[in-house]
Amino acid sequence: MQIAGAFNILSAVVPPRHGRMTALLEFVPAADILSARAATAAVGALLIYLGAGLRRGKHQAWQLAVALAGTGVVLHVLKGLDVDAAAVSAGLMVLLILVRGRFHAVADPRGRWRALAALTGFAATGFALGLIEIAVHSHRLVGAPGITLWVRESALGLLGVTGPLRFDHPLPGEAVTVTTGTFGLLSVVTAAVLLLQSAGHQALRSDADERRLRGLLDQYGGNDSLGYFALRADKALIWAPSGKAVIAYRVVHGVSLAAGDPIGVEAAWPDAIGAWLVDCAAHGWTPAVLGCGRAGATAYRRSGLDVIELGDEAVVDTTAFTRHGRPMRAVRQAVNRAGRAGYTCTTVRQRDLALDDLAAVVHAADAFRNGRVERGFSMALSRLGDRRDGDCLLVLAHDRHRRMRGVLQFVPWGDDGLSLDLMRGDRGATNGLTDLMIVTAIEAAPSLGVRRLSLNFAVMRSVFARAEELGAGPVLRLWHRLLMIGSKLWQIESLYRANARYQPSWQPRYLCFPTARDLPRIAFAALTAEAFLPTGRERPDAHMRALTATGPVSARRSAAHADGTLPMVRGTVSR
Repeated sequence: MQIAGAFNILSAVVPPRHGRMTALLEFVPAADILSARAATAAVGALLIYLGAGLRRGKHQAWQLAVALAGTGVVLHVLKGLDVDAAAVSAGLMVLLILVRGRFHAVADPRGRWRALAALTGFAATGFALGLIEIAVHSHRLVGAPGITLWVRESALGLLGVTGPLRFDHPLPGEAVTVTTGTFGLLSVVTAAVLLLQSAGHQALRSDADERRLRGLLDQYGGNDSLGYFALRADKALIWAPSGKAVIAYRVVHGVSLAAGDPIGVEAAWPDAIGAWLVDCAAHGWTPAVLGCGRAGATAYRRSGLDVIELGDEAVVDTTAFTRHGRPMRAVRQAVNRAGRAGYTCTTVRQRDLALDDLAAVVHAADAFRNGRVERGFSMALSRLGDRRDGDCLLVLAHDRHRRMRGVLQFVPWGDDGLSLDLMRGDRGATNGLTDLMIVTAIEAAPSLGVRRLSLNFAVMRSVFARAEELGAGPVLRLWHRLLMIGSKLWQIESLYRANARYQPSWQPRYLCFPTARDLPRIAFAALTAEAFLPTGRERPDAHMRALTATGPVSARRSAAHADGTLPMVRGTVSR
């Protein structure tokens, strides 16, 4: 399709044969020939745009492509009796009709009305502007044409066709033609773009879905540290027919983004993946998986997706952790520095906090936020204080005056694990507070029955690690330089260094995708979902909304109490 579009554009640019033009000018005005050439280029550009929609099986893309191919046949003849090019367009139209059964993806039902509104709006604007220009230059009109001819001139101009009016100078006529033709083309292009937008998906879950998902997490949540994040409110669920496995996903810019491994019985994963892929094909979505583990990547690859390593997850064995030894010197010094400054930390399950204490934690977490953007998707819960998350572990840091200066939240990872979700701190606190909170969580873990603790995810960790080794090749060094440039915008290298201090084991995480040409689209959708790209609107304050919607967690009061005198200093979010 892209080749056919490029061919149309090229044929509109290449001058026609002189003999053909002479013959054509006897029947078609020169202005209409020029309009046909411009329209041919526009048809070519639209065919190139439609290629992506056709690859995703969109039925409306197919309908538009057939219509444009048929229009191209006529335009090639009108622009210069280009029979060869007309035959190519005719062949394309026939080919599209023969393979029509491949295009059945569901379009966004709102797209038709948006496309109609755009088509009508731009066309009406261009029509009105054309009438205004004719009125302004009415003293240059030849003869005394009535308002009916004015209307015909403006309407035909939207189609790129010369109307019946004649001016005593070519400039007014050209101005009307350019204005109306531009708006006519703009209306068609805008309508095509809106018509081909992928159908969105609203993450609607019933209480039964929530209970079934939590039931699977109770049984199989220990298989993947990201499993609990499937409980995010903005993720939709698609189940295996047996109900024994589920995939959580969100649709962003026509990409269906799943995160982590499927949840449930591993034998039922292929059925859940198959149902998800069928759903993607039905809606014209591009399937992609962020941050799945080795088992999940293997299952997705067997279902036809390609796999590349995305980075590594830092997992600490809490039973073997120690502050002693030279490798832990930096962490030990940071913890001791925070302790000498009077900072202390406590750990508490969320269900054991009274409502007013939990409100103080939510207040502090919001106050420490750096800006109003709530980042995270694949490895973030994006809520704090919901009574359904009573098993979450909170690490609360206070200074010597009992003011809250830092908050960590860990979500459950099965019965014996925790996964870091939220990390916020007062930027005015002493250096080493974050290390103190993390070490507190690790050292408290064994008494809580927790033997493994997942920290942050390090993108392309192997590149940083291998680039430091002797004999690193030029390609690896180039990758390292590019990642260092990216680290100036995002916490790439710093997150790797921060997690490496705890001597974790590194668990690889993968990206799954259909084809390499889909990677730019997937990257754009993923960065948007993770809130690393501006969307023009801020996410709502999910933390405070979750608290006020749920009511008391426990009547018991916590020993960790915030006095409300919180310094309004914004911190940072990381996971």
